[in-house]
Amino acid sequence: MTDQEILDAKVLARSKSHSECERKRRQRHNNHLAKLRSLLPSATNTIKAALLAEVVQHLKELKRQTSQITEASTVPTENDELTVENASAEDYKFVIKASFCCEDKSDLLPDLIKTLKALKLRTLKAEITTIGGRVKFVLFITGDDDHKEAVSKHTSNDRQQQQHSLSSIQEALKAVMERTNTTAGAVAEVPVGDDSALGGGGAY
Repeated sequence: MTDQEILDAKVLARSKSHSECERKRRQRHNNHLAKLRSLLPSATNTIKAALLAEVVQHLKELKRQTSQITEASTVPTENDELTVENASAEDYKFVIKASFCCEDKSDLLPDLIKTLKALKLRTLKAEITTIGGRVKFVLFITGDDDHKEAVSKHTSNDRQQQQHSLSSIQEALKAVMERTNTTAGAVAEVPVGDDSALGGGGAY
């Protein structure tokens, strides 16, 4: 075999090896796409770009659903949490959603009622769940008649007044959470409009 024949044989071998590697790469690529397609609820498109776009959209939807489930959960978590936000879609209505999770305390509920009264607030709806020494409150609160009348008088400073109210409520609830005298509790749910529980008013 001449030197040229040896060289040609090496080139041919390298070409075959490259073709085999490319074939295996494409096969792995197609297998991955097939797995992605099988994970989607209704994927029929075989074009790679379109399939990847469907995967991205599906992941966004799953993230949205997970977020909704987390927000809707009333099960206490291991970490102290507090959120206070506007729950009314109409600017002239004063309805606040307050959600917080902390250690269960024997004087927590009376302290909370006292705090809301001091802020001239009343509950429209409240849910309370305690598990393993932890408690979670989800409250929909509004101002009493005097408070609502004062808020309604603000026109140009509505946003500023609302933000001030949210900050005041958040600071007050944070102080309630941080007080000591921890005890274990049981699961409880406060019916809508139950005045005996949280000084509540009518249905939300």
